[in-house]
Amino acid sequence: MYQVPKGFPKDFLWGGAVAANQCEGAYEYEGKGTSVADINEFRADLPLEKRSNAEISTSYIEEALNSKTGVFPKRWGINFKETYPDDLKLLGDMGLKLFRTSIDWSRIFPNGDELEPNEAGLQFYDKLIDEIIANGMEPMITLSHYEIPLNLTLKYQGWYSREVADFFIRYAKVILDRYKGKVKYWIVINQINLIGHESFNHLGIAEDKVDNLLEAKYQGVHHMMVASAAVTEYAHQVDENYEVGMMLCGGPEYAATCQPEDVLATLKINQMQYFFADVLLRGYYPGYAFRYFEEQGIKLTFAEEDEAVLKNTADYMSFSYYYTQICDAKHDEPYRNKELPANPWGWTIDPLGLRTLLNSFYDRYQCPIYITENGIGCYDKLEADGTIHDDYRIDYYKAHIEQMKEAIKDGVDLRGYCAWGPIDIISCSSSEMSKRYGFIYVDQDDYGKGSQKRYLKDSYAWMKQVIETNGEAL
Repeated sequence: MYQVPKGFPKDFLWGGAVAANQCEGAYEYEGKGTSVADINEFRADLPLEKRSNAEISTSYIEEALNSKTGVFPKRWGINFKETYPDDLKLLGDMGLKLFRTSIDWSRIFPNGDELEPNEAGLQFYDKLIDEIIANGMEPMITLSHYEIPLNLTLKYQGWYSREVADFFIRYAKVILDRYKGKVKYWIVINQINLIGHESFNHLGIAEDKVDNLLEAKYQGVHHMMVASAAVTEYAHQVDENYEVGMMLCGGPEYAATCQPEDVLATLKINQMQYFFADVLLRGYYPGYAFRYFEEQGIKLTFAEEDEAVLKNTADYMSFSYYYTQICDAKHDEPYRNKELPANPWGWTIDPLGLRTLLNSFYDRYQCPIYITENGIGCYDKLEADGTIHDDYRIDYYKAHIEQMKEAIKDGVDLRGYCAWGPIDIISCSSSEMSKRYGFIYVDQDDYGKGSQKRYLKDSYAWMKQVIETNGEAL
């Protein structure tokens, strides 16, 4: 008879996650090309909620490339390209068993459309992956995490152009061949459903190079999903031990009221977030998506082989989780739930939402699940004695890990968890350093100034104990 689990499985993978573009730095070093992330500008003059690059025009790109005064923090990151041996040792000493990072596409194919890869870039990742393993962690590698070569935006139309899918598959094959026997866990596309808030970073489509931006986004995501399925098929041919996952930005939307109209509106919004996982885990487009496209006047182009390729489904589901929102029939977009506390950037804190989401996804897909990002961005203070007292971060993780344990008791097959930014890195959306997630503090400000010395926060020791006890000592 089935026994309800008492806690986390013995082989649970406690991990941390970063993205190459947010930490590596070494802009245009050893042949690296310019990526979409390299033109993300930090704007201290803008309100917090507007410091993002959701949609970008070619004129902005040219201004960024020619700017002499703009601040582009992702070009220097936290100098991880040079400091990774020491940083990984700190993370290994904390007890992490899994380390998720990305390979910067523009470091391997600087323009994206070359026939041969940049060997110097590959050699860097050879050393990085070896160092992850040497520190007792399994590498989990993301192939596309907002690092599209900028040339693919300017010369083509980002993922809207079918050629870009072919270029990506070429790049992915190089990586999958190279790391056979070293990397087991793969994520093809980071947060594939983020075609709104991270539209340009994600798809590389300049808004003035297409006639219908919404249609172009969904066509681009179609190319992305076909490429993802093709890469999954190839990965299984290269190494039968490869486990290839898909990833959503997760966050269940709640109905603002119990009125049937609000409940239905919320269902529709959640469906169009699940849509991407429905395709990549079930292998076909759902009917509700076709109705949405018809109602929005969106016409997608399918190549003859696309439906067959999409049947190469992912091995596991992964998702990021930061906050939840609410919906009603009167608004087209979800909005903040003011009944919940939030961080300074307005991201609500909702541990129960994580349990709800885990159950919803497992009920829907019945496959292994990894939480590949979760954490809280806060302003941290470095004290004169080198300490950082971040009880608020400990409280956040404690509450979310408790709900993960409850979801496992519910029967969810949760196999791993990655805290986002276990060492402070540049913010994805706002390109600032002061929005910190880490257990390790990096002495660097929003303008790249500081000693870059690493300090352990109070949460470091706390999380180390959590991992040592497999989630029992909270």
